[in-house]
Parts: sequence; C-alpha cells; structure tokens
Amino acid sequence: MSHPFKVGDHVRWNSEAGHVTGKIIKVHTRDTDYKGHTRHCSEADPQYEIKSDKTDHVAMHKGAALHKID
Repeated sequence: MSHPFKVGDHVRWNSEAGHVTGKIIKVHTRDTDYKGHTRHCSEADPQYEIKSDKTDHVAMHKGAALHKID
C-alpha cells in the first residue's frame, strides 16, 4: 500500500509551541510502543516518526497532522 509520506520527506506540523518542521525517519504500520504508550498504527492509517530540524527531538504523528514541505 502506498502512504502519503515516506522516510526522508520534509514535513511540518503544529505543536503547542507553534509550527515545527522535521524529516520522517520511520513509518509505523503496526501497533508500537512509543514513549511508554501504545500507538495504534496500520497499513491504512500509519504513524510517522519525525526528527525535528531545530532540536533533534523525535515525535510521532498520524499523517493527518502532517503537511509536506519543499
């Protein structure tokens, strides 16, 4: 199945601190533990691990929260 985003894509999302940009480092298509919580993922609804451009912080988001840039 094709996903809207892939590893290496540069994306933007909204956080409590405003807009953040980063690169996708991993695509999850099965339920996974992330920072002590189970994140529900599937082929039809993957979640993406993204490394922030500014802080190197790693976040996980669903595709609906992301916007491709560049």
